[in-house]
Amino acid sequence: MIRRRMIRSAFAVALLPCGLGGCLAPPPDLEGIGFRDARYREAQAMRDWRDCRDEGLALEREAGRAAAPARHLVAARVLEGCESGLGPEASALAAEERMRAYAVAIQARLKGGDPAGARAGLQRFRTAFPDRDLYFDDGTSFLDTLESVLDAGAGAGARGPDGGANVGGGLTGELRRLVRWRRG
Repeated sequence: MIRRRMIRSAFAVALLPCGLGGCLAPPPDLEGIGFRDARYREAQAMRDWRDCRDEGLALEREAGRAAAPARHLVAARVLEGCESGLGPEASALAAEERMRAYAVAIQARLKGGDPAGARAGLQRFRTAFPDRDLYFDDGTSFLDTLESVLDAGAGAGARGPDGGANVGGGLTGELRRLVRWRRG
């Protein structure tokens, strides 16, 4: 009996510093708070970007229904503004999603009758997303297709499959037809 009390007392005395040590522990690492704050800012920036993107896509759909070139340009400006307003805290997030939205902005510029703006947008796309491309359902390249359309519109000729571009056959035929009619 006495032996059990001595063991309990020794055990309690041994645990006492451990219990008091919790009270005297240094404050939690502030790095963890900074990390959570950074993640919150990233998440908020992406939510804001997605809201902006949704607004731009709605404007683009509306422009298509109204068949109004000026509305396509408005949608393009909104979508480009979404990307430029993203900020550094989320610039590395959701690259595929951002690429798709920016591609819609470039196409909207083209539909709105602004090929120079579409070409500038294509260059910004390549700078923002180096060595990346989007592919249509048939496997053709967004960058090659748009470059071919812009080249043909500028009178530079089509870069179809003969030129090494990953462009669909239907578009290649139309671009060749355009070049043939221009030559007279």
